[in-house]
Amino acid sequence: MWETVNKIAGSIRSRTPSVPRAGIVLGTGLGGLVDEIRDSLTLSYTDIEGFPVTSVQGHAGKLIFGELGNKNVVVMQGRVHSYEGRPMQEIVLPVRVMHRLGIELLILTNASGGINPSLKIGDLMVVTDHINLMNSNPLIGKHDKRFGDRFPDMSKVYDRTIIRKAEQIALMNHIPLQKGVLAAVTGPTFETRAEYAYIRFLGADAVGMSIIPEAIAARQLNLPCF
Repeated sequence: MWETVNKIAGSIRSRTPSVPRAGIVLGTGLGGLVDEIRDSLTLSYTDIEGFPVTSVQGHAGKLIFGELGNKNVVVMQGRVHSYEGRPMQEIVLPVRVMHRLGIELLILTNASGGINPSLKIGDLMVVTDHINLMNSNPLIGKHDKRFGDRFPDMSKVYDRTIIRKAEQIALMNHIPLQKGVLAAVTGPTFETRAEYAYIRFLGADAVGMSIIPEAIAARQLNLPCF
């Protein structure tokens, strides 16, 4: 995996001089953010040898480099999921590649189902913690210490300083913002009524089919995650 990540990162570097400081993964329905990127360069996943190609409708499968908020960024317009039959190592490979490209912050987004009764359709929820119900973990298997610790501390997966900053920005701009715990399942089916009740009982506020594997990989890399 280390050699694969470095090969892909090297291939990407040969096509763009940009050194991104933040990596952003766009979930379902959020691909429009790329319209805000200035001086952009776009690479299709299919044109990057070894890069996982998504098969999900609404996930364009593009890697976009450019400037957003006066910062150099790399944006993933789409991701691969466990329900596509992809192993965890493939799901987190892009995070490891972006880290090798130089990112110092990882921003993960997805569309989730709210199960806390206080949430409304369309709410923005900042993830403060998670519950992994995907029956797997991207760190299972042979350990390569170049990616980080074998047993990374998961008590602070989502960077609290950045969460506080997000709250301040939302308050200043009058943007309603919720906070909560995200649970992740493999999908692709949505949950039964009993499963929703079970996941809520466990302490989750929302449930989705992504983010958590990538957040785990970022934590192992000691990469701040929001």
